[in-house]
Amino acid sequence: MRTVTILFGTETGNAEMVADEIATALADFDFDGEVHSMAEYPVGDLSGQQLAVLVTSTYGEGDLPDTAIPFHDALKAQKPDLSSVRFAAFGLGDSSYDTYNNGIVTLTAAVTDLGASQIGETGRHDADSGQDPCDAAIAWVKETFGSAEV
Repeated sequence: MRTVTILFGTETGNAEMVADEIATALADFDFDGEVHSMAEYPVGDLSGQQLAVLVTSTYGEGDLPDTAIPFHDALKAQKPDLSSVRFAAFGLGDSSYDTYNNGIVTLTAAVTDLGASQIGETGRHDADSGQDPCDAAIAWVKETFGSAEV
């Protein structure tokens, strides 16, 4: 089994729940998902990962949730070389806001600026749709990790 590091940033716990579901779904594609809160994950460790999944909600008016802010700040301050890291991204948001899913856009930009390469399209859950975020994440995993490029 290949290992994938799944990092979540959350305000109310939804992104953590989704990260756990992503880890479970990835087992179908021969991945062992290791789930970590961004608040507790050392940014320097990311450069040693071959594959990561970023999962975050958007809070307030397009902000990162509290648990993702220290991770994002550390990325900007430490500037680790992520050129050997491939990542996938899944965001949770509400399309009734102009800043819909801005949290995942912010994180994706931060890691690509440091050299990381994104695989697949960014998954997006819309709370306004009424769809369960875990169902949206599982469908995204099948689409993203079911391809030959991973």
